[in-house]
Amino acid sequence: MRFSYRTQGTCSKQIDFDMDENHVVSNIEFYGGCNGNLKAISVAMDGKTAEEIYDLFHGITCGYKPTSCSDQLATAVMEATKNV
Repeated sequence: MRFSYRTQGTCSKQIDFDMDENHVVSNIEFYGGCNGNLKAISVAMDGKTAEEIYDLFHGITCGYKPTSCSDQLATAVMEATKNV
């Protein structure tokens, strides 16, 4: 199933991704933000479960911001698990 998440407090504005019934995430796309870094995160997290992504990225901040693109991905995938 395809999901879209509007980020809050980051340079990226939206994250789209697929998640299957086992919470495995794939095809992650960030819109906006640090292009190279977000491509790397997308490739590295492809095939991981929402729980694995959350454990790795939840709480990571960017500079003085209280969140980051990776933290927003963690939030997005856990929200999506409620709808799979």
